[in-house]
Amino acid sequence: MTALLILLGILTACAVLLIVVLLRRTTGSTENADGLLTEQTAREQAHMDRSNFSTMAVHSSLPTMTDHHHRRP
Repeated sequence: MTALLILLGILTACAVLLIVVLLRRTTGSTENADGLLTEQTAREQAHMDRSNFSTMAVHSSLPTMTDHHHRRP
């Protein structure tokens, strides 16, 4: 029983430590134009990747000539 309480205490301490670290972390917002453009480009690329590689886009498309797993040597 004591070992279980120690384990739960350690897990609780780790959870509290993680919460404190995450709450103290700043967002690091960019203040200059170059950084804002970089962030916007990355955000747009992530959006395109999410839409291009979604489940519907990947599994509902027809095989193309570049699909290597359908070719026979």
